[in-house]
Amino acid sequence: MSDGTSHDLVILGAGSGGYAAALRAAELGLSVALVEKDKVGGTCLHRGCIPTKALLHAAEVADNARHGADYGVRSSLEGIDMAGVHSYKDAVVGRAFKGLEGLVKSRGITVVRGEGRLTSTTGVTVDGTTYTATRAVVLSTGSYARTLPGLEIDGGRVITSDHALTLDYVPRSAVVLGGGVIGVEFASVWRSFGTEVTIVEALPHLVPLEDEASSKLLERAFRKRGIAFKVGARFSGVEHTATGVAVSLEDGTRIEADLLLVAVGRGPTSQGLGYEEAGVAVDRGFVQVDEYCRTSVPGVYAVGDLIPTPQLAHVGFGEGILVAEHVAGLNPKPIDYDGVPRIAYCDPEVASVGITEAAAVARYGQDKVRTVTYDLAGNPKSQILKTSGAVKLVALADGPVVGVHMVGARVGELLAEGQLIYNWEAYADDVASLIHPHPTQSEAIGEAHLALAGKPLHVHG
Repeated sequence: MSDGTSHDLVILGAGSGGYAAALRAAELGLSVALVEKDKVGGTCLHRGCIPTKALLHAAEVADNARHGADYGVRSSLEGIDMAGVHSYKDAVVGRAFKGLEGLVKSRGITVVRGEGRLTSTTGVTVDGTTYTATRAVVLSTGSYARTLPGLEIDGGRVITSDHALTLDYVPRSAVVLGGGVIGVEFASVWRSFGTEVTIVEALPHLVPLEDEASSKLLERAFRKRGIAFKVGARFSGVEHTATGVAVSLEDGTRIEADLLLVAVGRGPTSQGLGYEEAGVAVDRGFVQVDEYCRTSVPGVYAVGDLIPTPQLAHVGFGEGILVAEHVAGLNPKPIDYDGVPRIAYCDPEVASVGITEAAAVARYGQDKVRTVTYDLAGNPKSQILKTSGAVKLVALADGPVVGVHMVGARVGELLAEGQLIYNWEAYADDVASLIHPHPTQSEAIGEAHLALAGKPLHVHG
């Protein structure tokens, strides 16, 4: 039991990883203090996953209105009411926040509001009061929107995703610096709202961490949507103009637009919080941990965007649960990060789990890797949705499927099956023997596995 300032677990930061650790630890009978300077839920709930997906759904509605005639429905898009869009978005976030607060309260978790700092290997101090952990401290202070050296964010014409989420107008034109998940999602939203968008990405492809085939399919779809992009292009500078900004690239290209969205990733929030002073090993801002999320200091753990693992909310959930169970002595299984599903919610969506073809070849050798690609053009439900894309499988010769890669509208909803396929080390025959419901997009996964098993149905063998 807690005496008010002493708890089994003291958690610094109530984002996805922090509150997941708190909920699971409380469920296991541990007393928990959850320290948060802002709102429980962190970046994902308030400035990331949830509000951006609400914007993306509003964008989908706009496209449906604009293209209603394609389905025999007479409709037109009169315009985008950003006040209404934000009202809808904020209501979604508000409901989720209220539900989370209720859940935290029902588990008996002590929420400490204020800016905390690690002041010892067992203590977190908030406004002069130290909360002592009798079992473990968990660091979960999240991340911030990065920028480039010398590139100043002014919140007006040069913005981050935080600013983009509250923009009260639809820009006529925008440059998006960074073609990763954040960049392509905002580019997708703005294009649906009517913005002329140009993405600038230094690496050779958009969503560069995905399988190259997925990147190429997304690039093809973006061209059809009128989203411009320059890959293998390096940013040189930006200057303010009378109407917005002018973005310069190292090759001499100059792009004028209303604003510049800097979407070059997120950095760990670790400075000035007492970590290194307490002996916690930090490298380039990231807290270093082992497979159980233990830091270099016994009894101190770290989870979420603060550590060098995929910066995804559901990774934070998994790490938080792992830590709570490890502290409680349950001996949980370490996370296989290759088995974590990944989705970019642009239009079309890009979804994957497992490793890419290039990674598989590098790890196992070219002669040990097999791939099959099933074009969504052969999937009736995809045609009903008027989407294009593909399901690509990466498998080992005479071995399991080690990668599932998909591009298309709503394919993120198919990824749960892909996750099971990878994590249960399924062989092509295992999945090919399953009957998928018709007509659904999930059939595309079944068809791809039938082809991989050497018995294609609706594709040429």
